[in-house]
Amino acid sequence: MITTALTPALVHGAAELERTPRGLRPHRLPAWVRTRFPDPQLLMMEAQPSGVRLRLRTTARTVTLVSHPTRLVYRGADRPRGAVDLVVDGEPVASEPLDGGDVIETDLGTGSTELRPGPACTTTFTGLREGDKLVEVWLPHNESVELVELRTDAPVAPAEPAGPVWVHHGSSISHGSNATSPTRIWPAVAARLGGADLRNLGFGGSALVDPFLARTIRDLPADLISVKLGINVVNLDGMRLRTFVPAVHGFLDTIRDGHPTTPLVLASPIFAGIHEDTPGPGAVDPDSLGTDQVRFVATGRPEEVQQGKLTLRVVRDALAAVVAGRDDPNLHYLDGTTLYGADDAAEHPCPTACTPTPPPTGSSASGSPRTPSPARARSPTGCAPGPDGFTRPPLGTAVRRRVPGRPPRARPVPPRPRSVRWSPRRRRRSGRR
Repeated sequence: MITTALTPALVHGAAELERTPRGLRPHRLPAWVRTRFPDPQLLMMEAQPSGVRLRLRTTARTVTLVSHPTRLVYRGADRPRGAVDLVVDGEPVASEPLDGGDVIETDLGTGSTELRPGPACTTTFTGLREGDKLVEVWLPHNESVELVELRTDAPVAPAEPAGPVWVHHGSSISHGSNATSPTRIWPAVAARLGGADLRNLGFGGSALVDPFLARTIRDLPADLISVKLGINVVNLDGMRLRTFVPAVHGFLDTIRDGHPTTPLVLASPIFAGIHEDTPGPGAVDPDSLGTDQVRFVATGRPEEVQQGKLTLRVVRDALAAVVAGRDDPNLHYLDGTTLYGADDAAEHPCPTACTPTPPPTGSSASGSPRTPSPARARSPTGCAPGPDGFTRPPLGTAVRRRVPGRPPRARPVPPRPRSVRWSPRRRRRSGRR
């Protein structure tokens, strides 16, 4: 077998490769983002190489990749492993689940975590057809990996990317949370059908209209750009309508600084029943803890929409208005409910009660995950762990405690104070200027 040095020329879909004691760790965000905003959730998601693949030309009939995975599991929940997929001449031909690697186990009840080191994983594909061919090895979308070694029974050479470059940003639905393997995440399927060169910037629980994401997209080469926003903002209860709309305009303005005429699609959230008319934040249903399927509920109140809180209906209307109000013939709005609406939810209900999560045999993506803080668990930005175990409780997920014999109640929200006329004295006391 021939061992080939792993270099950036062989790796596609990553921002950069970090040298580690074991090998190379792909990152989907550049170092300046990771340094300026080292949010644990974002760092975990960007290190999971969704859409990242090795791309090479070879006559080899056997390809072996040695990697060292790191995965998050929840005590008492079944979380199937990630996988490495083989694509030959554009067609997926094999998928192998990961084994070994390090495990970070989290107790959802206490928030405590434990690291369990493990061995490297060796993935081998045999029986490839004879002759020269384009071989792609797609890395797991839901576990971070360090690339240790590439072995083949014939020499390999880097393969240049082909097709228009498609840059996509979204939540865990775009990350591919509950897809069963990396080539089955929906952006990979769409890119394959459209002949596009995918750069996936879907980050579970982290599609929060962050300016640094807009700058990242601005600085990338792109022939098509799509941005899917809304579910994480609502689940987190991170913005009000007054701040959300200008933030989206600013996000689009930054992208247009680098791509003034590139086709750009702004997509709104798909259907999620708990947040259609009820604002966030969400909360973990305590009855679902300790099972293999955590569920969420919305803890806001519908009447809070009048105070500027966001629901998915409000977000869709706002995004449609943003697109309509911009003089940009290459900007297009896509209503997420045309992809998955109320009728779809009735036929294919979501086990998490948040966004669609397929059974273990399914292949679509879903959810808007967030990792719980080791110290506490309240206030979600995303969805629950699905059957494949990728989606996870949001940072600070609120677990509603139940009293036997009493129905659960959401944490009360203080009423909005009456509008008053601000006097100079009130301004000084409140700090308002």
